[in-house]
Amino acid sequence: MGCCSGRCTLAFLCGMQLISILERQIFDFLGYQWAPILTNFVHVITVILGLFGTVQFRPRYVTGYAVWLVFWVTWNIFIICFYLEVGELSKDSDLIMTFNISMHRSWWMENGPGCRVTPVTPPPSWAPEDHRYISIAGCLLEYQYVEVAHSSLQILLALVGFIYACYVVKLISEEEDSFDFIGGFDSYGYQGPQKTSHLQLQPMYMSK
Repeated sequence: MGCCSGRCTLAFLCGMQLISILERQIFDFLGYQWAPILTNFVHVITVILGLFGTVQFRPRYVTGYAVWLVFWVTWNIFIICFYLEVGELSKDSDLIMTFNISMHRSWWMENGPGCRVTPVTPPPSWAPEDHRYISIAGCLLEYQYVEVAHSSLQILLALVGFIYACYVVKLISEEEDSFDFIGGFDSYGYQGPQKTSHLQLQPMYMSK
């Protein structure tokens, strides 16, 4: 019962992670955030493998999923520090999120709740010709806090998932040990029926 309950909970958590990360992946695609896009893709694959291992009693897959969650939590902590500009980090840097390929920012920067986008004309002389220069005002929630909320949710799901992944691996390993013990006992302790011969041996007498 405990194994079933733990596996069902972990499967539910994997489903929640897939839904939340696919939602995040859509908005990262819209904002051309290449580093998060690649990391999200790896996360999706790993969660699917973890879900498969949970359903099919494969502790190695669940263990790999748990190990990845450690890196996933670290990455999301970095994202939070990046958008909150902790230390030397700056949310206006193009190198980290877009690999310096484009000047795009988070999709939520222009499309956040209550944001009003106003084109600035004429654009500054330093602005690239193929980019528009805009002014954003009236946002009820700044885009960096939306990104921080996304990362915080991922950290929460990952921490709970890590705990249940370790629990499920422990339960599956205990079940496998118990199964091996029973099978070994049967194979060595059980003896099949002995064949009996119906031929009766008669004593032989030799005359001198």
